[in-house]
Amino acid sequence: MEAEKRRTFHSLSENVGQFRLKGKTLLIPQMTRIGASLLAGTFRSFGVDAVLMDTYQGLDLGKAFTSGKECFPCQVTTGDILLYLKKEQERLGNDFDPGRYIYFMPEAEGPCRFGMYNKYQRIVLDSFPGLKNLKIASITSKNSYAFDGMFDREKIGDFRKVLYCSVVVSDVLDRLLWRVRPYERRQGMADEFIERAAGAMLEAFERYGAGKDFRRILDRLSEIVREGKEIIDPGIQQKPLVGIVGEIFLRTHVQANQDVIRLLEKHGAEVVNASIAEWFNYTAYERMKEAKTGLRLGLKQLRARRIGDCLGKMLSHGANLLYQQYRQDQIYKRAKPLLAPARDHRVRHLDEILQEDNLYSFDLGTESCLSISGILEYVRRGCNGVVNVYPFTCMPGTVTSSIIRPIMNRKRVPYLDSPYDGSFQPGREAAIRTFMYQAQQHFKHHGRRG
Repeated sequence: MEAEKRRTFHSLSENVGQFRLKGKTLLIPQMTRIGASLLAGTFRSFGVDAVLMDTYQGLDLGKAFTSGKECFPCQVTTGDILLYLKKEQERLGNDFDPGRYIYFMPEAEGPCRFGMYNKYQRIVLDSFPGLKNLKIASITSKNSYAFDGMFDREKIGDFRKVLYCSVVVSDVLDRLLWRVRPYERRQGMADEFIERAAGAMLEAFERYGAGKDFRRILDRLSEIVREGKEIIDPGIQQKPLVGIVGEIFLRTHVQANQDVIRLLEKHGAEVVNASIAEWFNYTAYERMKEAKTGLRLGLKQLRARRIGDCLGKMLSHGANLLYQQYRQDQIYKRAKPLLAPARDHRVRHLDEILQEDNLYSFDLGTESCLSISGILEYVRRGCNGVVNVYPFTCMPGTVTSSIIRPIMNRKRVPYLDSPYDGSFQPGREAAIRTFMYQAQQHFKHHGRRG
């Protein structure tokens, strides 16, 4: 038994981490479909053979190799990787070599269980003969998702800048879809448009990403925005605006959340979802705050080495955050004709919202701090209702609900918890229909005034 434990811990330390990607096939799971596609295209632009795996088709496998105590995204992604490898083994036969592949599964600090996905999936993969040779590449929020060791040193900074650009562009494309689809001239036009747009932006990142030719990439985005504007029927009256917050995977994974945005639109909503870039900005902001705290402690203790180390980290993460905000503003400016009401908010501003009434603290971490402050910011900007999407039993989602529900009752703004675990509940659409009636009444009496 002790020998088995030693082998397990050895695999967790040796086969999960940041590995050289050159000469390997990188397997990327889907979270947001467009974002994952652009991520794969960015990797390919920098010479990595990146493959976007199909998703949700292997859910039975995912459930078979989990206990049910894990949060739902763990079951989804476990099923995705197991089904992909099974199909590869069937396709290649004796030529199948797990050592040729690297599975990409980032992580975040606790207490969210997302930080344990790649460890648990490592144990599952090790239980299959031969799959011990497949490594799991992981980047972490502990260093604001640096890619040290995965590329040549001179390429790491460039790659991360282009990667962040792809994240923001995918956010913009998603928001274009949600902005246009409720007002489309003909049913299906918006979905057809976004498919073309995603393909065009994928081509742009593959062609221009490695050269950091942001001008050409954003020029292509501007053309897409102009095309999207033509889809809107000006004769359709404005609809209630509903904001979505919650766990980052589930609120963006269409199959896992049973296409909740389309369901809200079906019952008369225009929807805006929290962005993926928000999480990248949050991790940079958190690392900067940690460095500031360490700097103050070092000054009190007169520890010169600690002062220098924390000052360097503070400047590094601060510069990173400033660059990300600059690039984000630049990209959203190209989409301004359509996305003015849906511009992303500053993480510092969200922190200040929580401090105003001492509701929660960024020091506690997890997505609760973003969800709670994000909901209040939605209300200030005139949303007529908010939906909190999270995995069943998710601690940050439950914390958000417990804090924000009485506040929303006092503000008289409709609020709905929408947890998911893969089951189809017959009352879910009825709950959304009731919520949308309340949102429509709020819109009727208040409009979209913050």
